[in-house]
Amino acid sequence: MNRYKKANEGIHAPEELKDSVAHRTAKPRQQYSRWVSAAAAVLVVALVGGVALWPGRPDASGPTAGSPEGQPAPLSDGGGPGQLRAAPDDGAAAYQSCALALADYPDMAPYPKDEDYFAEVGDGEDAWDKAYEAYNQAYGAWLEDRDALRSGIDYTGVMDEFITRSTAQFLSGAGEDNRVYSPLNVYMALSMLAETTGGNSRQQLLDLLQADSVESLRERAAALWRDNYRDDGVVTSLLANSLWLRDGMTYSQDTLDTLAEHYYASSFSGAMGSEEYNQALRAWLNEQTRGLLAQQAEGVEMSPATVLALASTIYFKAAWDGEFAKELTEPDTFHAPSGDLDAEFMHKTLEGSFYWGENFTAVQLHFQRGGSMWLILPDEGASADGLLQSGEAMDFLFAPKYDRYDDQGHVTQEGWTGQKMLNINLSMPRFDVSSDLDLIGGLKELGVTDIFDMDVSNFDPLEASTDDPLYVSKAQHAARVKVDEEGCEAAAYTVIMVDCGAAMPPDDEVDFVLDRPFLFAVTGESGLPLFTGVVNQPNG
Repeated sequence: MNRYKKANEGIHAPEELKDSVAHRTAKPRQQYSRWVSAAAAVLVVALVGGVALWPGRPDASGPTAGSPEGQPAPLSDGGGPGQLRAAPDDGAAAYQSCALALADYPDMAPYPKDEDYFAEVGDGEDAWDKAYEAYNQAYGAWLEDRDALRSGIDYTGVMDEFITRSTAQFLSGAGEDNRVYSPLNVYMALSMLAETTGGNSRQQLLDLLQADSVESLRERAAALWRDNYRDDGVVTSLLANSLWLRDGMTYSQDTLDTLAEHYYASSFSGAMGSEEYNQALRAWLNEQTRGLLAQQAEGVEMSPATVLALASTIYFKAAWDGEFAKELTEPDTFHAPSGDLDAEFMHKTLEGSFYWGENFTAVQLHFQRGGSMWLILPDEGASADGLLQSGEAMDFLFAPKYDRYDDQGHVTQEGWTGQKMLNINLSMPRFDVSSDLDLIGGLKELGVTDIFDMDVSNFDPLEASTDDPLYVSKAQHAARVKVDEEGCEAAAYTVIMVDCGAAMPPDDEVDFVLDRPFLFAVTGESGLPLFTGVVNQPNG
């Protein structure tokens, strides 16, 4: 500690802030490793939106779900992102019997792993040359497939306000509990909902989603889908959407086509409120989320009054780029708001940037070949709520970490100044956290009100065959995140029913000990936060 304090001489910051950064321990250390063999991070978010109506008279306009004319987009043989194919007749999954059209995902060449090409190179004169040639060909195929999907959009500033405001809204006020939230999935879900609304109902959603028109919003949603798609054997990052239509109900074909084309939405039709149709929806959710939310999905159901459900999921899986050795995990104390408790702490040493702000310190854990997890520790005397409400945490996440330059070499944006390359002795608990949030109050606080009021809500673009008003009656978001030595596993769904800094660190190393409430964020290849959360109780 004396060496640490000496390194900070001349820095004008309260001594207690300096001490809070240097939480020294005598834990064993593991050397940094670039690869892991079988670690996974999984993100799953499902949104189910239901449009329900008061009993009314169907008219004869628009496509009817359950009939050939009710398909939401022309069927194709698949082969491209978002293309639709006819549903199979074999009943392989419970939901397929209700399918009108299923979205196809693009095939990606697998990322070439070194061990597949160089582990057993022969002794021949040109054996290594052939191995390198094969590797380079495989890498070129992977790179071509990946680049073909990229939109080229720079998301700097595009969604910052929505992510910052909504994350603060839905993570704050946890008290002694945990909170988890997926900003990207809620963004996609609300974008789909905006396609079905009109007038001020749509405008309120556009304002929250930072879009100047529904046309620009759907282009952004399509880009988000492409930029967050990976399925190459190293990183799995998949977004899926679907429409659940009511047999005999008519809808606007243009609206359904838009949802299919720009949101890559599969479509289904069935008897609303029936156990068979509800089981089909649950089966679809479970397949998209790899069964991680089976228990939560059991509570998802459409009522007899529902005429449309919108479902959206995101799934993310990647390996830590540097594993935690299980033999170094040992029990220690976590200082939870409700009192001290025992937790299993993982340990490793990594070389990287150590970040700090006025009221926090932070470390970045990388996944292999794309994405990362950010760990943000409030200083002693600060809180996760304080970092969220002041915007300090999200400002840090969105800030460029290094200087940005134009073509002439001029700095166009300065990077985060509070950082230094160090050996970081990371100590963090295994955690398994979950939460179940009602989004309606939060969305109203964020300015979206009309869709919840049948007297003013506008769902005209849906052209549902009724003269009675539609309104959102339910908006729930459930999520779970698990972290251990092998990686991170997370799942969440949202249900919407439309119803009737600190001081400069030491000069060479620092201990970063997450033994009190902290924030985390998981970012994908696009750099956007896919998942955020606050850990108050690592054992759930």
